[in-house]
Amino acid sequence: MGTTEVGQTQYRQGMYKVVMDQFERAADVMGLDASVREILSRTNSEIVVHFPVRMDDGSIEVFTGYRVQHNNALGPYKGGLRYHPTVDIESARALAIWMTWKTALAGLPYGGGKGGVQIDPKRYSRVELERITRRFTYALGDNIGPDLDIPAPDVNTNSQIMAWIADTYCSTKPANTRSSNMHVVTGKPTGSGGLDGRDRATGFGVVVTLKAWAQRRNADLKGMRYIVQGFGNVGYWTAHFLAREGAVLVAVQDASGTLYKAEGIDPEALHAHVETNAASVAGFKGAAPMPAEEFFGLDCDIVVPAALGNQITATNAGSIKAKVVAEGANGPTDTEGEAILHRNHVEIIPDILCNSGGVIGSYIEWLLNRRMEHGRIDEVLRMIEDKITTAFTQVAHTAAEFDTDWRTSAYIVALRRLESAYKERGIFP
Repeated sequence: MGTTEVGQTQYRQGMYKVVMDQFERAADVMGLDASVREILSRTNSEIVVHFPVRMDDGSIEVFTGYRVQHNNALGPYKGGLRYHPTVDIESARALAIWMTWKTALAGLPYGGGKGGVQIDPKRYSRVELERITRRFTYALGDNIGPDLDIPAPDVNTNSQIMAWIADTYCSTKPANTRSSNMHVVTGKPTGSGGLDGRDRATGFGVVVTLKAWAQRRNADLKGMRYIVQGFGNVGYWTAHFLAREGAVLVAVQDASGTLYKAEGIDPEALHAHVETNAASVAGFKGAAPMPAEEFFGLDCDIVVPAALGNQITATNAGSIKAKVVAEGANGPTDTEGEAILHRNHVEIIPDILCNSGGVIGSYIEWLLNRRMEHGRIDEVLRMIEDKITTAFTQVAHTAAEFDTDWRTSAYIVALRRLESAYKERGIFP
């Protein structure tokens, strides 16, 4: 096994360890019912499919896809599909569990699911990606559905891929029911039942939590310096909305490079560069390149990890000088890294709260699709802000109640809702 493969294996195993460590800690602190704890420590279903696809050159390639369904006590499974080399059953399991906590914390009628295809999408043409997506959808069959399991975009997937999934899934249904199955996925293009504002929902939510954090600290985001890891959908929209608050973007990092400018980087100019340069920040003339290993140690007020998991670890957490880490990504801070941040009095807005704007936006889209209605972007953002602000207040109060950190508190809020559901309903038969 090569060095890259070893690193990817450690990344995937590390994610699952992190989510279970966080769950066990919260369960201990709140005294979670032993039976509910046993149920929630396991996934309901784990689906692995292998499917052949014809490539542009006529050859056949066999792909592996995954869908893990963790828990549906509160409603249908909900969670993204990602196209990435690190996708496997271990990472899908961890991410599905996180989705259960996230939807419960946000007060949504959903459970948690996650999955994807183990590929590097940059290696394939657009036509090949369409074939892969449609064949993956067909292979999943009735394991997904608008009232069973509702996928959404995630890493390296987008509204176009969601449209292909919806079209393929609906094509397998009787003609008279196809229109009532379009909400099998969310994050679709607006012309196919998608939601105005869905693209910015997650980044907008990150900034909502930062505004709530600043208000509790009697501070102002105006003039605060921040750095963003990852400048895809979440990273860009976070920067876009932080710019409106007067905060200053001083550094950006992605897989292609790390950029720094003390006077501030223009998020809109950088976004325009990324859009025309293979989704990479490298080569942007509005900032200077810098060593990647120095990124997290930069002098700033806010760190926004908005890329992949396990980015803040024992190796670099001690160098972070910021006041707060706002987790735009899922699981960006591992257990050892988090302990160091706590010791250094760096606050953490946990992922299941910080980046929940995306799934809240998905819920609004799903609900409107069911009603055959459309929503305006201002209404969508207002609903997202309302739900996240409510959840933030609950987390803050619960943290005070148990004298614990915000991540553990966020888990407790979610676990209490699930525990209540199981105690009220009982176990069949």
